[in-house]
Amino acid sequence: MEKVRVHTISLGCPKNQVDTEWMLGGFGSAFVNAAGPEDADVVLVNTCGFIEPAVSESLQVILDTAQALASLDPRPPLVVTGCLVSRYGQDLRAELPEVDLFLEIHRQGELLHRVRELLAARDGRSVLQDFPPARLLTTAPGFAYLKIAEGCDNRCRFCTIPSIRGPLVSRPESAILDDAKRCLDQGRKELVLIAQDVTAYGRDRGERALRGLLEKLAPLPGLSWMRLMYLYPAGLDRDLLSFLRDLGRPFIPYFDIPLQHAHPDILASMGRPFRRDPRDVVAQVREFFPDAALRTTFIVGYPGETEERFAALEAFVRDARFMHLGVFPYYPEDGSEAAVLPDQLPDAVKEERRDRIMTLQAEISEELLAEFEGAELEVLVDRPHEEWPGLYEGRTWFQAPEVDGITYVSGENVRPGRMVRAVIEETKTYDLVALA
Repeated sequence: MEKVRVHTISLGCPKNQVDTEWMLGGFGSAFVNAAGPEDADVVLVNTCGFIEPAVSESLQVILDTAQALASLDPRPPLVVTGCLVSRYGQDLRAELPEVDLFLEIHRQGELLHRVRELLAARDGRSVLQDFPPARLLTTAPGFAYLKIAEGCDNRCRFCTIPSIRGPLVSRPESAILDDAKRCLDQGRKELVLIAQDVTAYGRDRGERALRGLLEKLAPLPGLSWMRLMYLYPAGLDRDLLSFLRDLGRPFIPYFDIPLQHAHPDILASMGRPFRRDPRDVVAQVREFFPDAALRTTFIVGYPGETEERFAALEAFVRDARFMHLGVFPYYPEDGSEAAVLPDQLPDAVKEERRDRIMTLQAEISEELLAEFEGAELEVLVDRPHEEWPGLYEGRTWFQAPEVDGITYVSGENVRPGRMVRAVIEETKTYDLVALA
């Protein structure tokens, strides 16, 4: 059986990264990781196409990669997949003739078969697969993402995800459990549950299935932390919060709730799937989990966001004191309902408002992290620091991978993939420094 050297570039969110892991796992033992295009038999780019900057980045990466391949002999085939392909399809084929194969998201399972065809046509190579596909984990050794559903049934007026990835389709519980067990068998200590809306799991089958899934995941051997990302406010009701409180560890009280705004008029215009005051959402979480770490995202500069409506958002951020917060300027995405709304705002206004919120959040983050100085916390170690021997990058329970700050940790027993106890010696605006 011939090996296939694959160089992979995976862009965008963790859900996309999981797709990449399944595609690479589909090669079975024929897969060999290629460090660069010059070492590859095939180059795979998994794109993001959610918002304008992601589209621009994906296109630039494709062009740069095609240019790097042009001088190679033999030239590795270039395969492009992901949200950009599912969003723009035929237009990409016309604009990017350098790409050998475009693969829509729903056809990613065909990758091995299509690569066989490309390599056979180029030089007659034969690629076999000798066992059923399984994910090839590409995250740091301490954690893995666990995707529990695909698509979304919410109809937020600014969002293109339902048109790109389709309606909500929950994975079968048995498949998720098998996936989780394989991740834990490989030494992962943290599972990060992801979907477009984790709280909607099972709704496409007329079930409220999230609780049953969590009850089966929680006792799995080797699981230290179970983190839930993308919790829509509408699904985070008292019943679920009560259940999570009673569930206890390995569930950790980290709540990622994409609120998007705080003014009721903007929320209504956005078509957000809840009508409560976001202050009530925050207060309810803290009623059940007084020490919860809260993360959210906001969109600023949405059509009709007057200075008064923005001031309401600013006041909410000041009062709610989120531990982590992301802000995006509004982008009028092609095909979204919001793109044709009146009262669109200038880009300069959007950027200025984003900077105001992030400046405020930096102050809040610094104050919240300062409270942990001198505390002893568990730190899950992700990787060695690139520049300082003996220093490692890790995370506490209130730091999600790849989106929050990190904990710089050192000590005799500190190694990637290990959970260590460490004393917080210094706090910064977003990061911690610890000694194990």
